[in-house]
Amino acid sequence: MSSPSPRVLLNDDGPPGPHSPYIFGLYLHLTKNVRWDVKVVVPSSQKSWIGKAFHITEITKGRYYYPREPDGMGEVSSCSRPLKEGEVAEWVLLDSTPATCTNIALHNLYPGAIDLVISGPNYGRNSSAAFAMSSGTIGAAMSSALSQTRSIAISYGTVLHPTPDDLFEPAHALSLRIIQYLWNNWGKDVGGTRNGEIDMYNVNIPMIMELLNHEGLDVHWTHMWRNSYGQLFKAIPASEDASTKREIPPEGPDVASQQSGLENDVLKEEPEAPLVFKFSPDIRPLVTPSLDSVPVGSDGWAIAKGHASITPLRACFAHVDHDHAATGTESLRILKL
Repeated sequence: MSSPSPRVLLNDDGPPGPHSPYIFGLYLHLTKNVRWDVKVVVPSSQKSWIGKAFHITEITKGRYYYPREPDGMGEVSSCSRPLKEGEVAEWVLLDSTPATCTNIALHNLYPGAIDLVISGPNYGRNSSAAFAMSSGTIGAAMSSALSQTRSIAISYGTVLHPTPDDLFEPAHALSLRIIQYLWNNWGKDVGGTRNGEIDMYNVNIPMIMELLNHEGLDVHWTHMWRNSYGQLFKAIPASEDASTKREIPPEGPDVASQQSGLENDVLKEEPEAPLVFKFSPDIRPLVTPSLDSVPVGSDGWAIAKGHASITPLRACFAHVDHDHAATGTESLRILKL
């Protein structure tokens, strides 16, 4: 027997645009195809790779956003207003992180009015520990799970460059089937903290041409691939970054003039050797690993094989050993939607 339709909060790493191209399409599927009540609260600018960070020293300000079909682009307003012709909804933009957005939405904007948080669909995969620990999408779902709310993180893994637009709709349709299945069949976790239920699910769908086939993609229950990464930053010359120029310190302009003579001498002696680094990860080993190095039954294995994956997680960056998930070389269970 199906559960009553949930009241949903939808979140992503930012508003509709080149770096968040999927959120509006999934919103339309949720509201038009199954007619769920969906609120949307997202960062006002792209906040990818920020994990579960909160803004704690900044004042978080917000505005209202009014998306239009077909791509979700729309107007921003400092005040709530009636919808104009062609606008499909009123969303909220917050100058903050995805995790901050979910917490403010649950406790300040819609207290007691959200049953399910859907974070994503992220632009790119969030399979394996290396990506999951950095993901703003998973961070937002982790934030809402810690607020005792069922949560699902969804990511569309980029495989083809550029991703054909024809794959968007079948990916949304598959996501909707997975979301509906999980909502109606939410799993148990005896070690969980939320009434014995699984805290959250992490879903990955590879954006490949097989999405267009009638049979679609296989969907596997998986566990998280515990991989690792190496160097994420590289040193760059100061000339490449104007931000390396000396500025007034946060303590005030008088502090700089009161530095000790030794410190000033050191700065004068090495004007061309600042510590300047740029985020420049080599993620090729994470995206295209050799298949024999990826554990069978893991989320990394699934996306490498062209399968969608569902990984049950606890809100402590740990997967759940439950009845559905295969481990090691055991036979793999495929979810029939």
